[in-house]
This record gives sequence, C-alpha cells and structure tokens, in this order.
Amino acid sequence: MKRPHYFEQVLETARLIPEGRVSTYGAIADFLALGSARMVGWAMKNSFNSEELVPAHRVVNGKGELSGRNAFEHPDLMAELLISEGVEVKNNKVVRFSEVFWHPREMYE
Repeated sequence: MKRPHYFEQVLETARLIPEGRVSTYGAIADFLALGSARMVGWAMKNSFNSEELVPAHRVVNGKGELSGRNAFEHPDLMAELLISEGVEVKNNKVVRFSEVFWHPREMYE
C-alpha cells in the first residue's frame, strides 16, 4: 500500500533536521501547511517502515518532551540517540529546548 504524499513530505523534512538539533511536530506541520501536528506524529510513527533512514528521534513535542519515545524499539532509545548527538535530555525532555530548536523555515533564512 502506498503511503499518503504528506508522509513523504514529513519524512523528507525530518531528514533535514541537523544533527544536534530538534524540531517539533507542530513546526513541521506549519512548514508543510498540513494544519495538524497529529498528522506529522502519525507520519513519524510510521517512519520506522521507511526504506530510507529518518532521524525520528529529532522530532519532539512543542514543550520539548520526547512524546514519541514509545514508538522506538525501547523507550530510552530516543533519549540515547539525542544524547549521542550532544542534545541534553533530562526526564524525557530536551534541556535548553529553545537553544536546540530548529524550524524548517531556517533553511530559507
């Protein structure tokens, strides 16, 4: 079954998030004019079925919380991957979230 076109747009946008930075479901939805962060969440949850690597660990909720961590092989993996890239995580939340936040429109600034 073919994935919806917006899935591919979300996954392609997620691949652009620089290492050591995070974006949010809402920022990606805003950038793609999807109107719903939930659509981005759905696409990210299904990104594990993608043939190409998608850095899903770099997408967090608007508060910087690792709300998608349960979609990973084990719940701590999302934090471990972020920490390995230099992003500080405490209690499943990105520390200094505003400093590492990346909005896709930054590509055009």
